[in-house]
Amino acid sequence: MKTQVAIIGGGPSGLLLSQLLNKAGVETVVLERSTRAHVLSRIRAGILEWGTVELLNEAGVGARMAQEGIPHDGCYLTDDELMVHIDFKELTGKQVMVYGQTEVTTDLYNAQDAIGTTVIHGVEDVSIHDLDQATSYVEFTHEGARKRLECLYVAGCDGFHGVSRRTIPEEKRSEFERVYPFGWLGILSETPPVHDELIYSNSRHGFALASMRNENLVRYYVQVPLSDKVEDWSDQRFWDEFSRRIPSDAAARLITGPSIEKSIAPLRSFVAEPLRWGNMFLVGDAAHIVPPTGAKGLNLAASDVYYLYKALIDAVKGGSKTGIDEYSARALERIWKAMRFSWQMTTMLHRFDGEDAFAEQMRKATLTHLATSETARRDLAENYIGLPF
Repeated sequence: MKTQVAIIGGGPSGLLLSQLLNKAGVETVVLERSTRAHVLSRIRAGILEWGTVELLNEAGVGARMAQEGIPHDGCYLTDDELMVHIDFKELTGKQVMVYGQTEVTTDLYNAQDAIGTTVIHGVEDVSIHDLDQATSYVEFTHEGARKRLECLYVAGCDGFHGVSRRTIPEEKRSEFERVYPFGWLGILSETPPVHDELIYSNSRHGFALASMRNENLVRYYVQVPLSDKVEDWSDQRFWDEFSRRIPSDAAARLITGPSIEKSIAPLRSFVAEPLRWGNMFLVGDAAHIVPPTGAKGLNLAASDVYYLYKALIDAVKGGSKTGIDEYSARALERIWKAMRFSWQMTTMLHRFDGEDAFAEQMRKATLTHLATSETARRDLAENYIGLPF
């Protein structure tokens, strides 16, 4: 098999890159370990930055998002009963979009099917070769047979546990990590949202987030110790805990119901450098992980795609290597800014084991400063809706 760009990973970043490249006349083949059904079953992010929405529209996959997505002009940050409104529209002139990652992935699969892109599922034992040569190749096992895909470039969109990052020699890459001592227990429930905008709630009982997927599907979270297991949490225990962590006015409006999905996600910050190794480029979770507090995971992958697809078009169609030479540095500059914001939001809103009274007062002071300073609110809003690509 031959193609111009081999894309390892059929999640949203790999599919979005493939969609943009194919629209520009650059051929791709996408290799994905899991079945399509499994990819579409993953419950992930639901908040899209302004720039991500524009990029999806540029890729030609924004029609359903425009019809079914819910634009949000702001969010709330709380400290017990203090509620601070961050008005994105007023402070920046822009919005975010509530539209689940599963829906984005569905739209991308449909668009790739319409184009006729080769997407191979059930791929195993992937290895990447000749990245320092004029052409490279990817070997993999599919349906019991060993196969070879020759290409000009490889895009590693295969997530934190994928082969792409590990293909860069260990002594040639740097990795930076902060593991947080807690996780988020999240549930999906077919109930109306407690508020028409997201509530990030800091309380003496711990963090909670009231989010949503649509007008009758909520995604709620509470901070839990890493030692907790999903089976430790009945629906009733979750609702009781969630209710006491959000402001009383919001709790009075809470409508509970059975959960249709429940999971615990650990929180970590992680960055690998460089993002380029010869003819291979790291994209999304293969290169970086952010805690979900700042809603940056999928959006940060989208900005990687933005930089890379333009660079690959220039290299494949125009013969210019400038974009691919600059890809790692350009993407990392934005990645580290997003890391800072996600870390800031995480430390501002969560209780840490063993912390002293000073830490609690610093959280309260930060929220009070946001309540009284338009400059502080604008800084948060600009980062939340997404820094420019």
